[in-house]
Amino acid sequence: MQVASIQELFGLEGKTALVIGSSSGLGRESAEALAVAGAKIGLMARRTSLLEEVADSCRSFGSQVDWIQVDATQRSELELGISALESKLGDIDILVYAAGVAPLKRAELHSEEKWNQALSTNLTGAFYASQIVGSRMIQRFEQQKDSWDGGRLIMIGSIMGSHGNPVHRNIGYAASKGGLDNMVRQLAVEWAPYQITTNAIAPSYFKTEMTTDPATGEIPAVMLDRMQQFSPSGRIGEAGEISSSILFLASRFSSYINGAIIPVDGGWSAW
Repeated sequence: MQVASIQELFGLEGKTALVIGSSSGLGRESAEALAVAGAKIGLMARRTSLLEEVADSCRSFGSQVDWIQVDATQRSELELGISALESKLGDIDILVYAAGVAPLKRAELHSEEKWNQALSTNLTGAFYASQIVGSRMIQRFEQQKDSWDGGRLIMIGSIMGSHGNPVHRNIGYAASKGGLDNMVRQLAVEWAPYQITTNAIAPSYFKTEMTTDPATGEIPAVMLDRMQQFSPSGRIGEAGEISSSILFLASRFSSYINGAIIPVDGGWSAW
């Protein structure tokens, strides 16, 4: 067996990646990692000022980048946005769905509005994006069976999709991430014959907009203590610790990894 170089294993030159929910947090980190690996990057999110900032960061790595403002809960916006980005960057080879919200409230007081907000963004939007991109990938398979080396769908899930949350009360978020996990498994089963892999990354706590106090930009001390208490590693995730999983699942050499939910959680799920 000949040992492949890092570039052969993880290089993404000639590939186009779409990152939905890329304006901050783990979505931004995913986009930057894919740009470093050589992919062309399409960015989607609701906040245009932040999208331009992420685009500039990705361009600094030599990547061709374009972005469009989209509400991921609106299927028509996703369809138009995906078509517009593909016209500029080429057919999408890699989809990363990172859009997410985590409305807080005790379960017995959790409003229908908060419930619907979590499911529409975290789960329904992921289904819309997967169906739109997946359908196009299936067409490519049928047209290019001998030359296409497959598509990659990657969802940013959560360890809370398979575990209860002892830190925050967010029943809608937990339910949506549990649904996302099984959507990943079902898509993997149905779309494997078309050389499409569907996987998810399941992080525990990272310092993102979901976890920080907007007034301070920091995680409240009481919450941070509990996050660390429930992690065998004794800490939360750090910037850059999602990137390796994204690149692994996006690479051509991960073609036999399908339907996996990969924890990036410091051992949270090992308790």
